[in-house]
Amino acid sequence: MDRPLSDREHWTRVAAEWTAWARSPDHDAFWAYRNALAAFVGEGTGRALEVGCGEGRVSRELKALGYQVTATDIVADLVEAAEQANSAHAYAIANARDLPFEDESFDLVMAYNVLMDVDDLSGTLQEIRRVLHPEGRLVISIVHPFRDRGRFAGPDPDAPFVLTGTYFGLQHFDGIEERDGLRMHFAGWSMPLEHYATALENAGFAITSLREPVPDDAAGRTQLQQWARVPLFLWLKARPLPDAGT
Repeated sequence: MDRPLSDREHWTRVAAEWTAWARSPDHDAFWAYRNALAAFVGEGTGRALEVGCGEGRVSRELKALGYQVTATDIVADLVEAAEQANSAHAYAIANARDLPFEDESFDLVMAYNVLMDVDDLSGTLQEIRRVLHPEGRLVISIVHPFRDRGRFAGPDPDAPFVLTGTYFGLQHFDGIEERDGLRMHFAGWSMPLEHYATALENAGFAITSLREPVPDDAAGRTQLQQWARVPLFLWLKARPLPDAGT
């Protein structure tokens, strides 16, 4: 069996696909949760870092909320796309395990749908903690671990959600979605919530908030009506614990 591509290899291959996919308004689920995400993060004026910014749409949201935003990604083409869209105030091509910033540089770190893509979750969280101010906060979005392990039995809004296999354990996912003439190849890691919680604990974080958001407006949209019944995303806030790891 061939080894999975590294996070850098995969996202370098699909950078153009992702930019087209993410910038098509109302194309994917992000747009249906956008208002709720902004409310969860809240307005601010501090220094914010987005790890794994992609083409920059979440950095643009942080910027609109008032933060002084630095956008980073492991893929140069994605950082260039984010900069071309004026997504942030500063940019860096960087591996999330080796961020080019001083200790305690940021008041907010955003990891939006990136932790399931990185090859080293523990190393990424430890590096995020290093660059986060002791009074700062980490905001995380992931595809809900339960959603990863099942599917709806049909297209109807009330179709049953069926668990396939087991919820537990680490699994690699790799698949292609096509919609409205656009194609996106997704790949990464599926893991249960306990895996994320343990990695946060080991990196010196305490979870302070947890949300399972529903779409902003699911009326008349069958797929969103399904995700109004079963959570598609899981959002967390976490704070560094004092003197963790010392």
